Amino acid sequence: MNRIPFFTTKKEGKGTGLGLSLSYFIITDTHKGKMYVSSELNKGTTFTILLPLEQ
Repeated sequence: MNRIPFFTTKKEGKGTGLGLSLSYFIITDTHKGKMYVSSELNKGTTFTILLPLEQ
């Protein structure tokens, strides 16, 4: 079961709103990484992406 913690507020026909969802899937499933989001009202949003190193 995939849990995708994003949704869209776009009206139908105004784009899919899947950018974060696809990014999350690629980072976590394809690359076995982690993605974190921190947001503060009127200050901004920070995305942190952690990817494992190959040995």
